[in-house]
Amino acid sequence: MSKITENDIELLAIESLESLGYKYLYGPDIAPDGDTPERDSYEQVLLPKRITHAVRRINSSIPLGAQNEAIKEIQRIASSEILANNETFHRLLTEGIPVSKRVDGDDRGDRVWIIDFKDPLNNEFLVVNQFTIIENGHNKRPDILLFVNGIPLIVMELKNAADENTTTHSAFRQIETYKAQIPGLFTFNAFNIISDGFEAKSGTINSGYSRFMTWKSADGLAEASHLTSQLETLINGMLNRETLLDLIRHFIVFEESAKEDSVTGLTSITIVKKLAAYHQYYAVNKAVESTLRASGYIPAQESTLSLAAESRQSYGLHGLTPQPIGDRKGGVVWHTQGSGKSLSMVFYTGKIVLVLDNPTILVITDRNDLDDQLFDTFAASKQLLRQEPVQAEKREQLKQLLKVNAGGIVFTTIQKFQPEEGNIYETLSDRKNIVVIADEAHRTQYGFKAKTIDDKDAQKM
Repeated sequence: MSKITENDIELLAIESLESLGYKYLYGPDIAPDGDTPERDSYEQVLLPKRITHAVRRINSSIPLGAQNEAIKEIQRIASSEILANNETFHRLLTEGIPVSKRVDGDDRGDRVWIIDFKDPLNNEFLVVNQFTIIENGHNKRPDILLFVNGIPLIVMELKNAADENTTTHSAFRQIETYKAQIPGLFTFNAFNIISDGFEAKSGTINSGYSRFMTWKSADGLAEASHLTSQLETLINGMLNRETLLDLIRHFIVFEESAKEDSVTGLTSITIVKKLAAYHQYYAVNKAVESTLRASGYIPAQESTLSLAAESRQSYGLHGLTPQPIGDRKGGVVWHTQGSGKSLSMVFYTGKIVLVLDNPTILVITDRNDLDDQLFDTFAASKQLLRQEPVQAEKREQLKQLLKVNAGGIVFTTIQKFQPEEGNIYETLSDRKNIVVIADEAHRTQYGFKAKTIDDKDAQKM
């Protein structure tokens, strides 16, 4: 019986991706000196003709000049900071590239999209192995790259579990070497995958090894059997075309935090790129589905998960109008400690803001410290949320924030809803698109009075 090799694992991964609709290309064939070259030099990591064709196809209403300028915009990203480049590209990819066009003699703003997130099948997915990259004298050849519309979004590094000297740790160290020696590849990187053929994990460009996570379900309904290789589950569950684009657009966050040096007094900004774990991804999409049903955007008997067959797993539900009746009960997401609850709430908010008609998101807690903590997490994720959250300090401010016609992410404690006197609650809004997220809701289930009594009793002890 022949011994399995890394090449065998590579070919199995390629075959699995082909079964999901990826087209396979052999890296040396499309090299600058290959039989069918698709790039001008080994330093180039983009496939320019494929990008151009995709931009033409997706943005037919945008003049060619504006399309070309948008393509140049992503090609010009070149600061000395790898994460800064990555964040810049991610913003352009997920928000569209701003361009100007002439309409009836006037300049009008518009956006060019490199990827069609509304229709995943309107994109080109490639799996390419042995793609040589030469940068600053370093010659490297990642095992597998996944391209969408000519952009290398995913790096897969594979090792052989049968070889005691190679593990997922080895694959991780290889990714770290690539980042140091061919950083140009990672301007466009969404996330990376390391595997030994059985064990498989994914993480972002600044994830340490311990932050690379296993994708444990292929469909979100049940965890995969322990007899199934993690690589197979990850490919089927995470890299199918609909889920991959959904993850890239809605489940990656660049979290900013400020830290002041106690000696110099200078403040430094740290950015950490985070990718949703499998349980966060499936829970958030279930919550989005439930919200759409509760608000009447989809009938009670219909599930958005069934829309995956129509290439609409990313809930690009444009054109849907709310039905007259929705039960307004979004439901409960049960979390365990350490499961990333706050970040799940961020992912949910970022997605529901795009799906609904400019909703107001109201986040309610029952303690000031919890309100502050959760607000800080949201405030650090402004890029994904596409707006600044606001923390209501007083009752009157809360009322004004909720009386707006549309939009906004508002934080408050539930106590601010209690009137100064009496028990008459005024109507603040009759809009249908205000979404309430209650954190630690079980502690307020007995009403304001019980909470007040509990506080008073605690003070006497």
